[in-house]
Amino acid sequence: AYIPMYGIQLAFRDFVPSKGLTGGAFVGLKYFVQFFTSPMFASTMINTFKISLGTLVLGFLAPIVLALLINQIGSQKIKGFVQTITYMPHFISTVVIVAMLNIFLTPQTGLIGRFLGSQSVLDNADAIAPIYWISEVWQHVGWNAIIYLAALSSVDLSLYEAAKMDGAGRLQLIRYVDLPTIMPTCVILLIMNMGSVLNVGFEKVWLMQNAMNMPGSEVISTYVYKVGLKSQQFSFSSAIGLFNNVINFIILILANTAANKITGSGLW
Repeated sequence: AYIPMYGIQLAFRDFVPSKGLTGGAFVGLKYFVQFFTSPMFASTMINTFKISLGTLVLGFLAPIVLALLINQIGSQKIKGFVQTITYMPHFISTVVIVAMLNIFLTPQTGLIGRFLGSQSVLDNADAIAPIYWISEVWQHVGWNAIIYLAALSSVDLSLYEAAKMDGAGRLQLIRYVDLPTIMPTCVILLIMNMGSVLNVGFEKVWLMQNAMNMPGSEVISTYVYKVGLKSQQFSFSSAIGLFNNVINFIILILANTAANKITGSGLW
């Protein structure tokens, strides 16, 4: 993890292939300024934040709700069945997921697309973010709920019995027993997710991207790929990647500080 960080210096140099990772002439913040003044800066940042924040919020809340609901199922067989069918999509590859989206959203013939008009929804730049959010939650909600179910399994059963004797219903059990139990886990996972808020999954966005939806689907990771590997602007792409990581690190520090002040628990 640390040895490859030596390559960060390329963000401050003119890359010369013959000199390898030692780079070339030192140019300071040239490539950072180039990115900040680029016509793509505003759109890529907006798209990245829109997709990542929506995924973060929905992907954080949905597993908690699912875990709380599954925990209320009395039958172990039914509980195991529900867990199985909800976390199975996690093992489907990204390529297959995007292929399924294309099939379902195809106009006239798609299971969903036939009700959405004559134009493919995937060609709509404004629809890319919601499609990404929904598909991400559907695919990973069951898997992400496992850690909350593990936390809920450690609840002392006497707490449920005492609460029921006091007249607590299901909602009261969830509010006063289950939620306080998983809250520390929720805080830790939220902080860790905040540390990668700008790291939108490259593969999925790249596979969903086309000429029609480009204004809404060009994110930092796809832009870095295009300028770095396809255009071979290695110093420029290194500067963008470093900027991305610095922003993620700052957000992580702020999230941890806020969590310590509000809940009293954090990563450190």
